Amino acid sequence: MERGHTDAGSWSVAECVDHLAATNRVYLHAMQGAAVRAREQGRLRRGPAVPGFAGRWFVKFMEPPVKAPFKVNAPKMIKPRVAPSLADAFASFLTSQDHLREFLRAYVDLDLAGVRFQNPFVRGIRFSLATGLHVITAHERRHLWQGWRVRRAAERALARLCRVEDSDAQLMRE
Repeated sequence: MERGHTDAGSWSVAECVDHLAATNRVYLHAMQGAAVRAREQGRLRRGPAVPGFAGRWFVKFMEPPVKAPFKVNAPKMIKPRVAPSLADAFASFLTSQDHLREFLRAYVDLDLAGVRFQNPFVRGIRFSLATGLHVITAHERRHLWQGWRVRRAAERALARLCRVEDSDAQLMRE
């Protein structure tokens, strides 16, 4: 069931989790340089770490349930590996969570709402570090929700299959 897909072109649960690990790595790497420069410049926190107007819109766009009128394909650098095991994908995801916690501990005192970094996926777009952190968590919720739906669909398909097999077995006994 871990490698099951709901339909052609969809990702398995393991692929959803693998995609999250890859995305977190790329996003944190993009944010790291800006955070280091901000630390060197002494840009300390002046207010809450909340996204601005455009950042809030982008975060809302990422939140589940997906309501987009169009499908957005993942850039090549964050596409999941082909058929990763759930254990490997989950281990990578947990490592990305460790790195995210390390980033937060190291830079919690910075002006996260004021320091900007280049979005690694959309050329010409700069987000605040606060927006980046909110995007990461919204994106995680989006794909964990997707993985949950894939698993639920696989469970329903398995239940239907079991009912058919039970019916066939009963007919053979008669």
